[in-house]
Amino acid sequence: MLLLAAPALVTGCRLLDTDAVTPVPQLLAVLPWLTVPAALAALLAAAADRRGLCLLAAVVLAATAWASLPYPPRTTDPPGRPLARVKVIASNVEVGLGTDALTGIVRREHPQLVFVSECDRACGQTLTTAFAAELPHHATVGADGSAGSVLLSAYPLADRATIPATMGMPGATADIAGVPVRLQLAHPMPPLAHQVPLWTRELGRIADTAARQTGPTVVAGDFNASQDHAAFRAVLDTGRLRDAARTAGAGRTPTWPLKGPLPPIVQIDHVLVSDAFHVRSVRFADVAGSDHRAVIATLDLRTPP
Repeated sequence: MLLLAAPALVTGCRLLDTDAVTPVPQLLAVLPWLTVPAALAALLAAAADRRGLCLLAAVVLAATAWASLPYPPRTTDPPGRPLARVKVIASNVEVGLGTDALTGIVRREHPQLVFVSECDRACGQTLTTAFAAELPHHATVGADGSAGSVLLSAYPLADRATIPATMGMPGATADIAGVPVRLQLAHPMPPLAHQVPLWTRELGRIADTAARQTGPTVVAGDFNASQDHAAFRAVLDTGRLRDAARTAGAGRTPTWPLKGPLPPIVQIDHVLVSDAFHVRSVRFADVAGSDHRAVIATLDLRTPP
C-alpha cells in the first residue's frame, strides 16, 4: 500500500542511522508526522480485512511511533563547581527581516552570547551598534542575504576563524571567567533535493571543527537538521556535544517554519554544548519577521573535574 511507503522507508533509514538520498533527508524532518499515513494504512487494512497488510501496517506504525518518541532529558550534572552563568541566544533572522524583533529579545533577555544566522550587512550593523556596550565583541561574516552571520559576545574574543561554507559560519574563542571557551556559529545549507551532498559536507565540516576542540565548546545556530538526521547526530557524537534542548527535556519543540498557515513542525535550531556546561533551562521565542523561532539557553560553565 502506497500509504506505507514513506513511513517504512524513512523509519528504516532512521533506525539504520543513514540519511540516504532524496527524499529521505527531507522526510526525516517530519518523521513524527509519518505516523499519520501509517495509522491510516492500518485502519484501511483492518477495514478491508487484509490481515497480512494490517500486521505490516501495525509494525510500521509501531516503529515510526517509537522512533518519534520525545528524546529523554539528560539529568546528570557535569562535575566541577559553577564558574559563570551564561545565557545564549541562537536566532535565524531570515535575511535580516527579524532584526528588530531579535533586538527586542536581546534587550529583554540580557544574554552574554548571541549567534545570528542570515544576518545581512544591515542586520550586522544594527546589532553591533545597538549592543556596543553590552556585547562589544563580535565575529562576523559580512555578506548580503542569507550568507551573512554575526556572533555577539560580552566576553573578549580571540582566534577568530570561519568554517568554509556557502553561508557564514564564524567562530572564535571567548574568555569566560578565565576559561577559554570555543564558540562556533552553525548554518549549513538546507537539504534541498539538489544539494543534499552539500548539506552533508557542510555538517561534516562542523563535526570536524567540533572534534578538534578539547576544552569547553558551544556550537549554536540554524543547523537545517533535526536529531532525526544522521549527519546532525554525527556532530553530537564527534564533538562530544549534547543538545541543550534535549538535555532540558525539550528535544522535540519545533522551531521552523514559523510563517504560514501551520505551526512549526521541526526543531532545526540548536544550542550544542560540551560537558563543561550544565544546562539550567531552554526556552523558545517567536521572532517577528523571521520563519525561525529563537533558542534561549541558560548555562552554567563549570570548573574542570
